[in-house]
Order: sequence, then structure tokens, then C-alpha cells
Amino acid sequence: MKVFLTGGKGMLGRTLQRHFRQHDLFIADLPEIDITDGRCVEQAVAAFRPDAVIHCAAMTHVDACETEADRAYRINALGSAYVARAAERCRARLIAVSTDYVFDGSLERPYHEFDSPAPRTVYGASKLAGEEAVRRHCPDHTIVRIAWLYGEEGPSFLHTMLKLGAQAGAPLKVVDDQFGNPTSTDAVAGLLERLLDTPIPGVVHGSCEGETSWFGFARALFEKSRLSREIIPCATSEFPRPAPRPANSRLEKRVLRLAGLPPMPHWQEALEKFISAGVR
Repeated sequence: MKVFLTGGKGMLGRTLQRHFRQHDLFIADLPEIDITDGRCVEQAVAAFRPDAVIHCAAMTHVDACETEADRAYRINALGSAYVARAAERCRARLIAVSTDYVFDGSLERPYHEFDSPAPRTVYGASKLAGEEAVRRHCPDHTIVRIAWLYGEEGPSFLHTMLKLGAQAGAPLKVVDDQFGNPTSTDAVAGLLERLLDTPIPGVVHGSCEGETSWFGFARALFEKSRLSREIIPCATSEFPRPAPRPANSRLEKRVLRLAGLPPMPHWQEALEKFISAGVR
């Protein structure tokens, strides 16, 4: 299959390059391809004539989005519109990656695909605008929401904690009142591969199964990596940030279940696999 991959040099994009070696890949990323340049995107997609477009490119620095809102909307919303329009004009299927931040995090249960989004941050609002652009401009689409992502070389929470955990010092404080599904890029790549073979229209949640807090994730990471530095739980209020973090980032994979696709791996299983493979 011919696959046009935006954001191919990012953390998820690099994993997709490794997983999709059997496909004919076009790696679209800066500086050669700027998704905010509509003509550039359209010409590149038209020249390659892909069977599918996987759209990973995004501005994902949550706090920077608060202070650079125009840039966030230019990349996450307008850029997604350009990619979706180009995919539709080539009759390519579009898989667009989105985020748990489209929800406000206030529910007491995991969010499923039929819950109404209500973002609290510029990042979440700009990604939701990108979802809407995908729906508007490319009917043959799947939007895959993921959360708490980590992968080879990072950057991610996992890589930050590994670096800090290897250093001597006072106990590390880690937030214990935000909950989600830690998710490896390998797990997401496996899901996207299945979606290329078995398309599901609309929205699909693609985080790993099981749930924990950031503290629980760090504790499991330290145990599996045999890091001895002490970590202690703390509240979100001890680490104020420009963009509010959702207390609940848990995503239910209802659509995968309804469609009869295999469940995502459990987060601890995915983490064990990642650590065993050797972290870079």
C-alpha cells in the first residue's frame, strides 16, 4: 500500500516508519513539507497518489499552545484541513491522530467515542478543530484519539522520568491525581496497521487498556527499569502549569469492541515490551 505519512520524523512517525516497512511510504515533515502550506501539501499528495494518508503532524506542546494560540490553530486545525482536502482529492483514505485533550477530564468514568468533546485548553480546542476539518473535507476518514504516549527516543514523560531516576537526589514528586492509559507508539502502530486493513469510519479510541496515575506509571517504570531513586505521590496543585491538565484522560475503546477488532494491549504489558526491547 502507498502511505503518505505526515509528521514522519516525530515520535509516533518514527515508529510507524519501522512498522510499515512493507508499505511504500512517503515521509512528509519539515522542512520539505509544511502542512500549513496548502499548495505544498496538495502538490506532494497528488504527486505520490497514496492509497492512504496517516496524519500525525501536530503542535503537541500543550503549554506552548496556550501562549502561541495562532500557531497551534494554524498547525492543528488549518494544517489538518489542508491534509484532509488533499487526501480527498486523491481519493485516499485518511487516518488522523488526535488526543484525549478534546475532553475536559471531568467525567468519573473513561470517555468513549460517543461522548461530546469539551476542551479546556488551546491544544485541545485546536485538535478538536482539526477533527472537525477532517470530517468536513475527507468523508473517508478515521480519527484515532490517543493519550499518554511514549516511544523510542521521546520526548515523553517516560524519558523524563528515566533521566531523573538515573540521577541521585531527593525523592521525586510525581502527580497522583491525574489518571489515564499509558500508551506505547508500538501499540498505536499495531492499531493503525489494522485500520489500514479493516477501515472503521468515524472516531476510534486507541490508547492501551488498563489505567493508572502518573505516579503509578512512574513507579511501574522504575520497578521494571530497576531504578532505585525514591518517588513520592503529590497533587496536581503542586505543579501549576499554563494549561490545565485533565484529571481524567482515560479512554474507553468502545468502537474497537463494537467493530470486533482485537483489544489494545494492557499498558503494563506494553511497558514491559518497551523496556525489554531497550530504551533509547
